[in-house]
Amino acid sequence: MKSENKLIGAGLLTAITASLCCITPVLALVAGTSGIASTFSWIEPFRPYLIGLTILVLCFAWYLKLKPQKEIDCECEMEEKPKFIQSKKFLGMITVFAFVMLAFPYYSRIFYANTEKQIIVVNKSDIKTTEFKISGMTCTGCEEHVNHEVNKLDGIVTSKVSYEKGNAIIEFDKTKTNETEIEKAISSTGYKVTDKK
Repeated sequence: MKSENKLIGAGLLTAITASLCCITPVLALVAGTSGIASTFSWIEPFRPYLIGLTILVLCFAWYLKLKPQKEIDCECEMEEKPKFIQSKKFLGMITVFAFVMLAFPYYSRIFYANTEKQIIVVNKSDIKTTEFKISGMTCTGCEEHVNHEVNKLDGIVTSKVSYEKGNAIIEFDKTKTNETEIEKAISSTGYKVTDKK
């Protein structure tokens, strides 16, 4: 029974660790300390291995829980009902929680308020488009975090952030904001602007 509890704990720990790089931006937003968002981005290259380890550990825990018990002929008392923490129901809850954590990057955008604004452009010559190269982004949660901070600025027309390309293409009204303010907004998330064009 102790080995099952250790497996359950290990599965839970690996699932949380695998999603830590994606959860941190949301936690930082909620806490109001967006600068710590990129703290765990170094975990991202290990994410596939952590996901595999989580699945392996939970499958083994389920195997131990479901395998038939050997019956021993004895006149001893019947085993008492297992504690909740040792039950199939608890293992099921941990398994569901682990998969919710592993899928976090795919639904993280629901935690960010829609900050897109209706922009009325008076003069098209005031609109400028700049590409910012950004390091440290690892998932869609990172994209949403950068979009959220940039769209707080006045004069942002569009903001398209891609963690895969490592960039943000920002269209803005240069009479209301500038590249320096946009770079500050991006840097406030904890990700680093490495270049702009």
